[in-house]
Amino acid sequence: MKPYFSLLLTAGLLASCTTVATKRAPMKPAATTATTGKKPKAVGGLTTGKPPEQIESETLSVPAAPSADVLGQLKSLVNQAVQAPSKADQESYRLKAIDIVENKLNEDQLEDVADESDFGFLRGHAMFRLGEISLDKKDTSDAKMYFNSVTEFVPGSDLALRAQEIILQLDSAKNVKSQTVGVVLPLSGRNAPVGQRALRGLEMGLGLHIPGSGFQLAVMDSEGNPDSARRGVERLVKEDNVIAIVGSLLSKTAPAVAAKSDELGVPTIALSQRSGLTEVGPTVFRNSLTSGMQVRALVRTAMEDMGMKKFAVLYPNDPYGIEFTNIFWDEVLARGGEITAVQTYSVKETDFRLVVQRLVGTYFGEARQDEFNLRLKELQSSGKKHSVRQSNLENVLPPITDFDAIFIPDSARAMGQISAMLSYNDVRGVKLLGTNLWNTKDIAKRAGNFSQNLIFVDSMTPANQDRSRFVNEYRSLYNEPPSLIEIQAYDAGLILRQLIAAGASSREELVQKLGQLNKFPGSLGNLSINAEREIERPVTALTIEKGEVIPLKVRK
Repeated sequence: MKPYFSLLLTAGLLASCTTVATKRAPMKPAATTATTGKKPKAVGGLTTGKPPEQIESETLSVPAAPSADVLGQLKSLVNQAVQAPSKADQESYRLKAIDIVENKLNEDQLEDVADESDFGFLRGHAMFRLGEISLDKKDTSDAKMYFNSVTEFVPGSDLALRAQEIILQLDSAKNVKSQTVGVVLPLSGRNAPVGQRALRGLEMGLGLHIPGSGFQLAVMDSEGNPDSARRGVERLVKEDNVIAIVGSLLSKTAPAVAAKSDELGVPTIALSQRSGLTEVGPTVFRNSLTSGMQVRALVRTAMEDMGMKKFAVLYPNDPYGIEFTNIFWDEVLARGGEITAVQTYSVKETDFRLVVQRLVGTYFGEARQDEFNLRLKELQSSGKKHSVRQSNLENVLPPITDFDAIFIPDSARAMGQISAMLSYNDVRGVKLLGTNLWNTKDIAKRAGNFSQNLIFVDSMTPANQDRSRFVNEYRSLYNEPPSLIEIQAYDAGLILRQLIAAGASSREELVQKLGQLNKFPGSLGNLSINAEREIERPVTALTIEKGEVIPLKVRK
């Protein structure tokens, strides 16, 4: 749904906190070509106006009522499970009956099974399923009642052990240390440098580098694994009694942290950019410069401030490129603009000559045969000397640029290779639009002839970094500037620290206060929560002037 680092945390900082150690589904890739001048029908599996894919919430759903005689069928299966001549047949009937109870009964039917002795061994499974449904409804009182019934009805069984584990989780959820915050980050493996950087920022946000801050940080290593992340959340809640959890950075572990935290009723602030993350549940918040925030600011700047109406898109066929293209397409259409040309390319692409030719219509000579013949005749009869390049038949047709700008959701390096090919193919007078991946020191050099025609967005600008107390303090501690990872983790810690200090001593109160966040003074500017529980970060449109990155000045 589009960025990324290397540093190790000092032992001194880790010693200052309580440390506990533990070990969009992307669209199908498709090479898509759309000639200019026509509204494309699809892009890499996209259709015009199609909303970006969302992460499905890991919630339990109650199935529709099956056929009326299902309870009679269940009684028959129970009898067969007892009377069948062989143990194999008995087990087969038993498993069929359990499957029906766990997957095919509605709540009323489950109550009937749980209450009636004729259903025998199925009663415990019905009680367990009713407990799960109650948890899904956030009714912990009923859930605990059902799970206690399971332990009494089938004591010592695997089902009873599972129920007891959930009861312990529910009980531990009531015990809260209001100044202990948990964090789940990848602190080992190939993503460890990113996790260590986030940990630095979070520690500073909670004030752990200041003597007597009063806060503690309980740390869990997700190892980049969803199962480890889930277990980490359980331990933070059951053993450390944390009031909130920060994490995770990685798109593959973030849903696991969010879902488990929400299941246990613990507010969590995610740092991942994975789209749709806050839809997991009402206790899930996110503090990250997301694809949606960037695209909305970029399109608003291009269309409202710069007066652009028509756009081309050139994107890599990977999750980042596809997600940003989805959102960009929708945002342009929602504002009354047009997408007039689209071209995808492989993430391994290094020669963008044919990619650019497809985008601007010079690759498809047969579609412009009459124009090709006419221009070739004019060139041959002009009597002028032409360069080798101009004499090349590939360059007879001029590019079709019926767009004001090209959106390229890719790295600064890829943009530089593309801009060189755009210049080679005589593409002039258009802007290049990009994401915060372009906010690098060498962006002007990479852009070449397009260095004066770049527009991209980011939270970090030279001005707000110079004014930021956190950025200056971080530099003094680590002799280097923080990246957006440290800044976002710092803001998450600072928000929790100040809300808890202001009196949010329970998880419920903290969820409420997070939902009311408005103009909170963050490290780079004010932060506010939106209706989707996303913490809206300041986003600035940037460009290049005299080789330096500066905020875009709109000349009305």
